[in-house]
Parts: sequence; structure tokens; C-alpha cells
Amino acid sequence: MISASLYIHIPFCDSFCDYCDFYSVNKDDYKENYIDAFVESLISDIKYQITQFNINEIPTVYIGGGTPSVLGAKIGVLLKALKSIPFFSPIEFTIEANPEFINKEFLEICFEGGVNRLSLGVQSFNQKSRDTVNRKGSIDNLQNGLNLVSGFGRDFSVDLIAGLPFQDILDDIKRVLFYGVQHISLYSLTLEKETPLYKKVKNKELTLPDEEESDLLWLKGRDALINAGFEHYEISNFAKNGKICMHNTRYWKMRNWIGAGPSASGTIINGERARRYTYSNDIDAYIKEPLLHTAIYEELDKNLLLKERILMGFRLSECQENSFKEYIPKTLAKWQGKDKMLFLNSFLQDAFSEIG
Repeated sequence: MISASLYIHIPFCDSFCDYCDFYSVNKDDYKENYIDAFVESLISDIKYQITQFNINEIPTVYIGGGTPSVLGAKIGVLLKALKSIPFFSPIEFTIEANPEFINKEFLEICFEGGVNRLSLGVQSFNQKSRDTVNRKGSIDNLQNGLNLVSGFGRDFSVDLIAGLPFQDILDDIKRVLFYGVQHISLYSLTLEKETPLYKKVKNKELTLPDEEESDLLWLKGRDALINAGFEHYEISNFAKNGKICMHNTRYWKMRNWIGAGPSASGTIINGERARRYTYSNDIDAYIKEPLLHTAIYEELDKNLLLKERILMGFRLSECQENSFKEYIPKTLAKWQGKDKMLFLNSFLQDAFSEIG
């Protein structure tokens, strides 16, 4: 019997931000019975994986996307099915939502279904910034959503992006702190190939801060959060009063997880080896046959698994370096006293060269 976290990918969105490269489809392109069929496939898949991997504990759950909140009341069907699993009692149960479009009914269904944490995609309070990258929803609706969430008295996290056009990241941080948030994910805007934003920049329709300026903006944001009492516990994540994201921390510590939904992946670790599987970005195929044998598998041998443990482990400020000392002693000696988390790519190049 094993313990494994659970990730569920809901690929539906109402609209698509220009910078996003996650797999998603437009909810309006699908009829209600199609979405119902997708939810049923998710439920079947999760139950199948629990049996297949002999799982008897699910410590954390994360429902991401896409935009899970676009399912509205339909999310209740999935939550009810999860609660019916005999041993299902996660310590942390997170669902992503866009605060601009959530309502009281959705929140009540989530909380009654066992969700105890929300992850809210804010990104910025600057309307011009949002419009430029096709982020839907007005600032008034955004603030109304945050007021609604904060009034429920549950844990919630907020995502912000530093480096958006016309943005003042310090103003965004000041405004989000007003709502009493205890966890913030602060990301630097990255240009992902084939996204609309990448094409706009390439065609010189839009100018973004250069790499150096973007780094400085993020560092300003980091310093503001630390000054506000947040712990910088992972590269892009900050927590106050110990409210870290337990689910993501299990990824960074390379604990078992299973994944359900198109584009989702899972990793089951067995000593010095692991097996990873990933579903294709194809919702039709997933609905037709979501069971594991349709996924693509990857075997991680001792060397690959070690590299992943280093890659993920050094994302955390609390990384136990001694556990890697026998594998990368020269790299650790070279980087002693230096900020490995902030300059992770350079550190990893040295570490991987030493491993070979």
C-alpha cells in the first residue's frame, strides 16, 4: 500500500490569456452532456489508478487547469465521488479559481465537498496590463471575488505575475495584501513559444521589459513580500504563518503523486527508480478511454531520479543538502554560502556536470 497525492486537470476555460501554454479548451465549444461525460471519465480514472497503484492514502489534492471554477455547480459531482472513496481524507485540498467569476454557490459547494484551500489567479490589478494580455474580467469583479473569498475564512493563495506591460508590481502586492492572503505565488512573465503573446512580441506589436529589467521587477516584489512578513520558501512561492502549499511541496520533495485528466502526469517512486506517465493533450481521447494504458510512460533510472531530486529539492529554501553530499560534493563546495535557489539554473548545470 502506498501514499500518493492527487492532481486533477480540468481543461476548460472561458477565454485564453495570451501568455498561457497550459492545455485548455473553450468551455463554450462543448455541450453540457459532453462536460458531464468528462467528469465521469475523471472519476473512473481516479478510482482505477487508486486500485492499480494500491493506494491507501491521499494526503493532498489539487484541482487545476484550465479553470476548474468554470464548471460551476458541476464540480459537486466530482467532489461527491472523491468523498465516497473510503480512505479519502486529505489534509490539504486545493482548487484553482478565477476570482472575477466565482460566486457564493460555487464556494459553498467546494467547501461542503471537502475543499479547504483556494488558489486564485489574480496576476495583476492593472486593467491596462490585463487587457494587453487578454486577461478577462474587470477590476471591480476581481475585487468583489476577493472580498467574497476572504469573507469565508478559509485558506487561499494568490498568483501574481511580475513583468506584465504597464504593471506596477509593488502596487499589485500592496492591493492583494489588503485581503489577508497568507500565500502568494510570484512568477516572472515568461514568453512561451507559440503563445499569442510570443507572436505579438516577435512581430513587434508589443514590447516587454528586457530580461534584466524583468529580474529586477521580480526582486522588488520578492523584497516587498519578505518585508510584509512572508517566508520565501520556494523559488516562486511565499507563505505567511507557515501556510505553505503542502501539495506542491510534495512534488518538490519527490513524493508519489497520481494525475487524472488530459495533459496530467503522475509519478510513482520505488526506491532508486520511478515510473512516470503522462496523458496526451486530447480531451476527446481522454473521455473515450481515460484508463492508464492510454498514457505515455517514462522510466526514471537511478541517475535520472537523482537529477530530478536535485532539480526539485533545491527549489526549496529548506533543502537538506547533506542528503546530496555523496553525489555532488564538488558542486556543493563551490556553491557554499551562495544562494542556490535564486541562481538555480547555474547551480544545476554544475551539479549535473558532476553527476555525468
